Amino acid sequence: MALLEAQAVTKDFGGLRANDEISFYLEKDELLGLIGPNGAGKTTLFNCISGLYPVTAGRIIFDGENVTSMKAHEIARRGMARTFQIYVASGDLTVEENVMVGCFMRTRSQSQAKSRAGEILTYLKLDDLSGYQVSELPVAAQKRVTMATALGSDPKLLLLDEVAAGLNPSEIEEIMASIKNIHRDLGVAVMLIEHVMELVMKVSDRVIVIDYGKKIADGNPADIARDPQVVKAYLGERYVKEHAKELA
Repeated sequence: MALLEAQAVTKDFGGLRANDEISFYLEKDELLGLIGPNGAGKTTLFNCISGLYPVTAGRIIFDGENVTSMKAHEIARRGMARTFQIYVASGDLTVEENVMVGCFMRTRSQSQAKSRAGEILTYLKLDDLSGYQVSELPVAAQKRVTMATALGSDPKLLLLDEVAAGLNPSEIEEIMASIKNIHRDLGVAVMLIEHVMELVMKVSDRVIVIDYGKKIADGNPADIARDPQVVKAYLGERYVKEHAKELA
């Protein structure tokens, strides 16, 4: 049984259809990439899956349960966590306190939340920054703090929304390693939205592509990179030429 299944998920904003009958599944041991042009409806789909937006039509099944009409906090308590393109946790809190916010999803004990936050920060090699305010950190560290906060809720599924945006190549390598480790070591299924193709193509078991709100492709990274419809809609011929050896 799939951990997550979207069944013809549709989301309308007035006369605009942002998601148009999108269906896909994600297995418990999968790392799934979601790509597409700006404005294709990727973040809207995340918002529908995680309960921030009510769907117009369709169903969302998470861990065998219909969560379509549930609120975001109800879905989160069932084991789904996410990050956002723009960091939304308070910059007035320390790194440790931000991660504790995620831990309070699973415990009311401040000491337990503090202990668990410490474990997560050590795992992600952020323990040296625990006393800093998030607003004091560079972008790359802030991105990793968002992941740490999400892990605080002990998720079965982690939704990552452009965690590599704005990072330099070495920082991308670092966050790529963190994603792989979380998936492998902690057994957390991951679904990620990303425009950094180096990352998404290297870490994903499978990639879904949407364009103008519709799913246009679903397959392994090499096949997706060669798909004429995907090349035309998003990747471009230049990407295919520059990565010809990798795709051979």
